[in-house]
Amino acid sequence: METTLNRLLSGGLGIAMLLGAGSALALPPAEDIPEEILRTEIITGARSPVDGRPLTAAEYAEIQQQLRALPPELQAQVPDHFKDLITLLKLRRLIKTVFPFIPIR
Repeated sequence: METTLNRLLSGGLGIAMLLGAGSALALPPAEDIPEEILRTEIITGARSPVDGRPLTAAEYAEIQQQLRALPPELQAQVPDHFKDLITLLKLRRLIKTVFPFIPIR
């Protein structure tokens, strides 16, 4: 009876060691930054709305101020034919929501 008990204990110990080793291998490397810290990090980099190049926060604020200072006639305006297309796309989305089985492309 003692040998059966020894075999069960040694088998259980082996399984426990395997399970423990498997979970240790699943841990991330020590140099990785935890996700909780990354979520609270403030992002100070930005991209230019004009040409998409990377900017610092100060440069981004300066460009935004310059764009707001432009007269209304120079600010970006959507041409009338684009407004019509946008309206048609919104109408298409509404129709697809109400009637999803209609094949509208």
